[in-house]
Amino acid sequence: MYKIKKRAPNKEKPPVLYNIIEDYTEFDAPGNVTLCAMTEEEDVEAHACVLAESYDIPREVMRRLLTEGGIYLYPQEGALVTRGLFACRIDRTSSAPKQTWVLDVMQYAEAEQFVRSYGLTLEEAAARVFYRTLPQELQTRLEQTNLGLDYAKLDRAITRAGDIKYIDFRKDWSTHFKRLCIMPDGKLIPTGSLEEFAKLHGITVEQARVLIEQGGTLEVEGEVLACQIVNDQPSVARFNRNQYAKAKELVATKGLHLMDALSEVGLSDPMMMRALKRQEQRQS
Repeated sequence: MYKIKKRAPNKEKPPVLYNIIEDYTEFDAPGNVTLCAMTEEEDVEAHACVLAESYDIPREVMRRLLTEGGIYLYPQEGALVTRGLFACRIDRTSSAPKQTWVLDVMQYAEAEQFVRSYGLTLEEAAARVFYRTLPQELQTRLEQTNLGLDYAKLDRAITRAGDIKYIDFRKDWSTHFKRLCIMPDGKLIPTGSLEEFAKLHGITVEQARVLIEQGGTLEVEGEVLACQIVNDQPSVARFNRNQYAKAKELVATKGLHLMDALSEVGLSDPMMMRALKRQEQRQS
């Protein structure tokens, strides 16, 4: 008698929201964003679900914003305004892709000042405040079709659907928005949520949260995780025992701070540097 094997149910794949990602996080705050763009047709339901989760906005509100455009003001909590606004800008002439971004409290206050001083709508003021904080290079590219990218040099999988449909300017750490961690062997491994990051490195979620939010180092089974915070953005690398030992030797002999010593070790490691160069080439 033969046993009939049942096909394992397919795991639901997370939605693919972006196929173009450019890192501007080393620019001065508040313009330190990651540009996340998509050339495929927008799946509004999936897009709304992920952005609602990322920005703590009701899903039906996010769906309306992505369909109609507009702004969402975060509700005031207590006597102080602790959060700014979320904006979705839709060009009805279709000459520019849909764009979303968030203003912090200080930017929101500046936008309100523009409304009072120049008679702008809050939507117009929010756009003016946001765009002028971006790197000049990015401001220029946003005025060009498809960010000025040479489609002849991009992967066919990206260009086959045509023009860029939407751009999300993001700063958050989200399940659906992957960030890279460079490993001791030079591999660049993407992780999304803190839970996923913690599982990868065999640490607790609370340890991951402290490392990502505060930066610094964390020993893990004789190895070490190092996180630098640049313009509010975490950059993470893991070093093996030998690399960690070299860094501690630099601390002892040169009086370097451990983080500086680890950076020096990383810069002198050919595998790590090759991985970073490959990543830069993909983004260029």
